[in-house]
Amino acid sequence: MESVKTRLKVNDRVEVITGKDKGRVGKIIKIDRSRGRAVVEKINMIKRHTKPSAANQQGGIIEKEGPITFSNLMLICPKCAKTARIGKKVLEDGTRIRVCKKCNESVEAKA
Repeated sequence: MESVKTRLKVNDRVEVITGKDKGRVGKIIKIDRSRGRAVVEKINMIKRHTKPSAANQQGGIIEKEGPITFSNLMLICPKCAKTARIGKKVLEDGTRIRVCKKCNESVEAKA
């Protein structure tokens, strides 16, 4: 299966731009490039009915995050605190970084 291109990464703060959770903000927990979806904390909560098992003694109804399509998410720039499109920029030393199209600042997390 073809992998979907995205400039989003795990731990990015994103805002949902369409759908039932429109306007809500969260952090990306997991990315599935093959399906073009991301799991964002506290967004798209779904209920799963589970049987009691060794891992889950109780069983019952469990609420967890469901995946949401990349096209419904937009990155929040850490510098200007607004939703923005992401561009790529090559630095003098040859490394590539993601930049905010509004304020032209790097959106990479400081390590």
